[in-house]
Amino acid sequence: MKELRLRVAFLRSEMLRAEPAAVARALDDLCRDAEQADPAARDVLGAVVPVLADPALSERVAQLRELAGSLALLSLSRLLRRKARRREAQPASPAPDERQVATSGAGRALTLGERRALARRPTRAAFDALLRDPHPLVIRNLLANPRLTEDDVVRLAARRPASPEVMTEIARHPEWPQRARVRMAIVQNPGAPPEIAVPMVRLLLRPELLQLAAAADVPAVVRAAARELLERRPPVPHKPGGALEQ
Repeated sequence: MKELRLRVAFLRSEMLRAEPAAVARALDDLCRDAEQADPAARDVLGAVVPVLADPALSERVAQLRELAGSLALLSLSRLLRRKARRREAQPASPAPDERQVATSGAGRALTLGERRALARRPTRAAFDALLRDPHPLVIRNLLANPRLTEDDVVRLAARRPASPEVMTEIARHPEWPQRARVRMAIVQNPGAPPEIAVPMVRLLLRPELLQLAAAADVPAVVRAAARELLERRPPVPHKPGGALEQ
């Protein structure tokens, strides 16, 4: 996982350092290869997705989205698609519920600083309460806790109504979005922001895309991304031992 973290950090620095048009063209080439189920391209794209989800890079991502349109970089445009169709009602972002925060033994609601410190402790004693915490900084610390399991993150990503800020924290983490179950929990959550879910769709395998394309409760833009990618994926070769999933 250390190698993955280094790769994400390197791609982040390059996205900020390099000339925007060059970054846009490189990402377009990468996306085009990934759409054809190229394993190496999909592997690199897996490290790009957390970078795109980082709010600190939102201006650069917006710039790349604009360049994708002006330079006719179609694969990149599909990766960075974010807006749902006009007729589709967008789910409202739930207001933080402070009743869900962890409490002390005396029943006092813990402060934000106390909850962040608790999320860093190498113990699962307060995990149930911390997984329900509405503050993204608490979730950020919790996601870095070595005691956190994949089941915990799937539970967090599948929670409804979803907090866009919490979903962003999961998506920007260098490791958790690489887990197939975590990705599916995010893209199938109606509250996941499309600018997070759509790039993640590019990492799904064919059976996952089929499942997502048929899901009635996800935003139309996410379903459309799944269907479009299914059309662009090459046919699955049939072999004596069975079909190879792509």
